Amino acid sequence: MSTNTLSKETEIRLSEFFNQATDPKSFAKTIRRVNYLLAMSLMRECETLQIDSKSVEEGYFWLNELAEILNPYFEVE
Repeated sequence: MSTNTLSKETEIRLSEFFNQATDPKSFAKTIRRVNYLLAMSLMRECETLQIDSKSVEEGYFWLNELAEILNPYFEVE
């Protein structure tokens, strides 16, 4: 796990993004929807996605991680 910290500029940009473009909960929902579509396409052997399935796999993982940070879905209560 990386311990990099965000630069102040990155923090500002993220804050502006979530204050002006979308809210974290909606963004997390969109990430999950896209990940679902990616997974379904790969399971159905979509030729376009099969070309670079390793990148899709990594993107799927990291997008899920981001979605959990923005709006925990699998959080244990």
